[in-house]
Amino acid sequence: MAPLLVDRSHILVLNYNGRGLLAECLPSVIAAARRAPVPCRVSVLDNGSSDGSEAEIPEGVGLIRRPNLGLASFNSVLEALDEPVVLLLNNDIKLEAGALAPLVAVFRDRADALFAAPQCWTFDGQTYEGMRTRVRMRAGLVQGMCRIPGFERHVDAPDLTASAGPVLAVHRERFLDLGGYDPLYFPGRIEDLDLGFRAWMAGYRGYYVPASRAFHKGFGSFEPAFGKRGCDVLAARNTVLFMWKNTAGWRLFAHLAWLPARLAYSLVRGRTDLARGLAGAIVRLRRALEARRALAVGGPGWIERQEAFFQRFAWDESIHTPVATNGGAR
Repeated sequence: MAPLLVDRSHILVLNYNGRGLLAECLPSVIAAARRAPVPCRVSVLDNGSSDGSEAEIPEGVGLIRRPNLGLASFNSVLEALDEPVVLLLNNDIKLEAGALAPLVAVFRDRADALFAAPQCWTFDGQTYEGMRTRVRMRAGLVQGMCRIPGFERHVDAPDLTASAGPVLAVHRERFLDLGGYDPLYFPGRIEDLDLGFRAWMAGYRGYYVPASRAFHKGFGSFEPAFGKRGCDVLAARNTVLFMWKNTAGWRLFAHLAWLPARLAYSLVRGRTDLARGLAGAIVRLRRALEARRALAVGGPGWIERQEAFFQRFAWDESIHTPVATNGGAR
């Protein structure tokens, strides 16, 4: 692996019926592109909006149309680009003016980088949202979160991160070599953790870069489209698919062993999101197993790398030291 020569970059803003969000967020994205350390184009990737979103795209910003595949819509677009680093943004993201330089520097300094993610806050700047993601298994299901107990001590410390969803910069060629975002998870949830896990298994790393700052509205498109309960169903379905697609050994066994008990408990409590999510996962089981075979899950070295991933990103902060300020991982 060698550090990347970054002489250009590109910001892609994924949009589906987000006219109001584009009006609110695009100005900050354009301003950040102008402050980038290398030439940086800005384009809106539109997934068939019907709300007049085009009216909010100013002159100088590109418009790319693709069928709605959620985050997987990025895949075919990156194939057609030639910039070495591309920033992938949801339409509900604002960027601080100097956000790009620290992200671009990761690819120059770190030979193993697949992606770099900024420190992310809510729109009002009051609540830390993340991008320093930790991972655990709880009762047979994987969980990825940023606001874990004690997170306040680490928000300003550079580190590795397991995933980044609404805003990240990617090494374009490596992203494509990994297959990009998996449309198995459409319309969304968990596909960012899936990407981060596959990156780790391939020897790449994701970096949390708090010197870069972004602001996220959160569920700006999802909740209006699916409602809170629909979002919970998608999260349940895709978490199950993640386990079926990616895990082996005792983690897969624990998942399968816990699943009936979790399902019964949720139904007794009057919650149907896991049952509905499981039904949706079963519909996609064949695709998940095909992806599992393509990845050679459970093959030589898989479980060792899998366990290293879960250990490195464990919620127990005492078991590892954050990366050094220069971005080097321990």
